[in-house]
Amino acid sequence: MSPPHRDGAVTPDDIAVGVVVGRASEYFDFFVYGLASVLVFPALFFPGQPPLQALLASFTVFALAFIARPLGTLGGMAVQRRFGRGAKLTLAMFGLGTATCTMALLPGTAEWSGAVMLLAACRLLQGLGIGASWDGLPSLLAMNAPAHRRGWYAMLGQIGAPVGFGLAAALYAYLWTHLSAEDFLGWGWRFPFFVAFALNVVALFARLQLVLDDDYADALRQNELEPCDLRELLQSGGGRTLLIGAFAALASFALVHLVTVFPLSWLSLSSPRELGELLWLQVAGALVAAAVMPLSGWLADRIGRRTTLGTLSVAIGMFGLVSPFLLDGGAAGQNLFFLLGFALFGLSYGQAAGAVASAFAARLRYLGAALSADLAWLVGAACAPVVVLYLSAHHGLGAVSLYLLSGMAGTLAALGIHKTLAK
Repeated sequence: MSPPHRDGAVTPDDIAVGVVVGRASEYFDFFVYGLASVLVFPALFFPGQPPLQALLASFTVFALAFIARPLGTLGGMAVQRRFGRGAKLTLAMFGLGTATCTMALLPGTAEWSGAVMLLAACRLLQGLGIGASWDGLPSLLAMNAPAHRRGWYAMLGQIGAPVGFGLAAALYAYLWTHLSAEDFLGWGWRFPFFVAFALNVVALFARLQLVLDDDYADALRQNELEPCDLRELLQSGGGRTLLIGAFAALASFALVHLVTVFPLSWLSLSSPRELGELLWLQVAGALVAAAVMPLSGWLADRIGRRTTLGTLSVAIGMFGLVSPFLLDGGAAGQNLFFLLGFALFGLSYGQAAGAVASAFAARLRYLGAALSADLAWLVGAACAPVVVLYLSAHHGLGAVSLYLLSGMAGTLAALGIHKTLAK
C-alpha cells in the first residue's frame, strides 16, 4: 500500500483504507478467540467440568481482554507522548501478536496444569494490545468526511466486524467439518491463531506506513489528534461525555456477542444440530451483516446518526423480545434468529463508533474517542456471553430479552441526555 502524496492533501477515501485494513485484522483476531472459547477451550482447558461450567469458565477468561483494554489505551497514550505514534503501534501489535502466537502453542490442562493461567495472561495481553493500538484514524476520518456523508464514512470503519467474523467462522467451519474431533482439538484449532498473527503483521506495516507518512502526520496534528492526560479529560468536563459515548451505542455492543458467541454456546448445549452447520449458518449471517451495513450509512446521512442509533436500538429491543421463541423454535426459528440478528448487527454496528465523539473538545477527542469505545465494549459486551449463558441455563432464555432490552434502555437514555446537553 503506497501512502498518498497529494501536496499535503489527505482525502477521506485515503483514510478509510487505513481504517478498514486495521479494523478487519483486529476483528478477525477478536472473533478467532471468541469462537475458540466455545469450540475448543472448554474441552482443552476445563476438561474435568460439566459442559455448562466449562463454557462459563471459558467465557470468564474471554472477558479479561475487555477489562484490560482501557488500561492498554492509557498505557499506549503514555508511550505515544514519550516515544511517538509509531513506537506505540509497534509495541501494541507486538504484544497482540505475542499473545496470539502463545495461545496457539498452549498445551491443554491435562498436559500442564498451568495452562489456564497462561491463557488468562495472554488474554489480558491481548486486551492491552488492542487498547494501545488506537491510531486516531477513525477520528481523523470522521473529522474529514463531508458533512452530508459522515454516516457513510463512519460505516466504513465498522465493516471490518462482519468481515472479520465471517472469515473466522468460515475457517473454523472448514476445519471442524474436515478434521476428526481428535485432530481438531489436537492441532486444527491452532491454525486460525497463526493466520491471525500473520494478518496482524501485515496490518501493522500498512498502518505504520500510513500514520508515519508526512501527510497523515500533518493531518493528525492539525486536527489535534494527540494524546492528552486522563486527568485533563476528566477535569475539563470530558468525563460526562465519556460516559454518554460509552452508552450511546450500548444496544449494538450488547447485540454483538448475543448473535455470534452466545448462540453457538447455547445451541451446543441444547440443540442436536451440528456445530459445523451452525458455523456455516453464522458465515451466511456475517454476509448479511456486511451487505446491509452500507444501508446504515445511507440512513444516517438522511435522518441523522442519533436518530438512526435510537431507532435501531428499539429494533434490537424488539428482537430481544422474540429471541427466546426463535432460539427455542427448532431449526427454522434458529435460522430466523441468525438472519434477523445479523441484519440488526450490520445496521446498528455500522454507526456504533464514535457516536458522540464530536462532543469532545478538540484536544480531548483522541483519548475520549478511544476510551468511549473501550468502555462501550466493557459495559455492553465483555460479560454478555457468561452472564446470559448462566441466566439462560438457570432461569430460561428470557435473559436474552432482558439483556438486549437493557442495552436499548442505555442507548436511549444516553442519546436523550446528549440531545439535552447539546441544546
